[in-house]
Amino acid sequence: MDLIEKTFHTIRKYSMLAGRDGVLAALSGGADSVCLLTILCGLRERLDINIHAAYIDHGLRPDETPAEISFCRDLCGSLKVPFSSKSIDVKAFAAEHGMNKQEAARELRYKALEDTALTVGAARIALGHTADDQAETVIMRLFAGSGTLGLSGIPPVRKNIIRPLISVTRKEIEGFLDAAHIGFITDSSNLKDKYMRNRVRQSVMPALKALAPDAVRTIARTADILREEDLYLENQVTKILMKLISRKSDTSIELFVTPLEKIERPLARRVLRRAVSAVKGLRGISFSHIEAMLDLMKAGRAGDRTCLPQGIRAIKGYSTFIITCDSPQRLDSYIVKGPGDVVINEASIVLTCAYIDAANADNGQFNCDGKKLAVFDTAKLHFPLTVRSRKPGDAFFPSGFGKKKKLQDYFVDEKVPRDIRDSVPLLINDEEIVWVIGYRADARFIIDKNTVNALKFEITLLNK
Repeated sequence: MDLIEKTFHTIRKYSMLAGRDGVLAALSGGADSVCLLTILCGLRERLDINIHAAYIDHGLRPDETPAEISFCRDLCGSLKVPFSSKSIDVKAFAAEHGMNKQEAARELRYKALEDTALTVGAARIALGHTADDQAETVIMRLFAGSGTLGLSGIPPVRKNIIRPLISVTRKEIEGFLDAAHIGFITDSSNLKDKYMRNRVRQSVMPALKALAPDAVRTIARTADILREEDLYLENQVTKILMKLISRKSDTSIELFVTPLEKIERPLARRVLRRAVSAVKGLRGISFSHIEAMLDLMKAGRAGDRTCLPQGIRAIKGYSTFIITCDSPQRLDSYIVKGPGDVVINEASIVLTCAYIDAANADNGQFNCDGKKLAVFDTAKLHFPLTVRSRKPGDAFFPSGFGKKKKLQDYFVDEKVPRDIRDSVPLLINDEEIVWVIGYRADARFIIDKNTVNALKFEITLLNK
């Protein structure tokens, strides 16, 4: 099968194009993109497509770019294909967003291609990725410790992006161009070994080919298999999530804990990754983050949480597991008039106050760790009490510490996440902290041997 027929078969296999589609071909002047454009032109009438080519200038090789643009324009003229070029500022974008140049270049390049496709009326964007690119990607992701999604490599079709040469090797492309006497340009950046892909291409792949001459096709075929299996598992995750979701918004998702705890770990990982993606996206989320969420879900107590990149928090409730990127709310002020319940909505807790037998409290009947429960001497408190967020200068005498401590310093020492400190409720008596609710009581107000009457304060999570 010649290369044109092989590419036609790939286009049909993955339903890349429909009749009368407009196609924007990304053209860099390199062998892969030149081959892609040439073959698409050879299939133009057969596929009934309109083709436009675009060169994206990254602003990184100003000495080489003019010659590349000229070459691409001449090639398009010979193939009777409309041509355009677009400039992007990779260095400025990378600096502004704290990205490396490769990440910035990729993001801006895709955006520029999308904009150009919209301008020229192209329904599809064709890229020149090959089977060699596929194999290199799989190897790189293997080194990075990726799961099956990562090891499935580059998808042949992703939304409006198509890769007609994904089953073609670089050797086949060079043979095709040589036989047709078609020239191309070599990008000097592809020869530098400072990029991971170039090191894999120049060092790892030759070693693999020496061991197994058909390594590229074998790895690419494995990626296809993993992609199909990954798609199957993702379909299963979709069905599972439909049963697990208790509540969802653009920035938060709540999953029922009990069925989630019973799901096998491989599927649970995927469920949590999908849930994180639904509220924020997966940039910066690693395998270790997903494992931390699983451990929290399976072994954590109600109210425990873990903080992830991008301001994402995972919180275990009594009946739900919450993943959110909402900023914690600063508390309103609440009044505690006496025994009874006070619902503190922003913290999703109920504060219950009740009189108890001081003798029983003193005998250790109550485990007053300050996290869920605290017992105080009634004589040391004066109703009404208030519940509020922290204020500048707040300080207290943490029980068991023996000295005064600034609340800010206490939060730092206890590793209370910065983003939730304003939402930690404080029980206040005459502007003095009685209890940093959920953490520690103030030693000045707790019961002692002289206590006659005692008040028990207890928190429970709202049933979410």
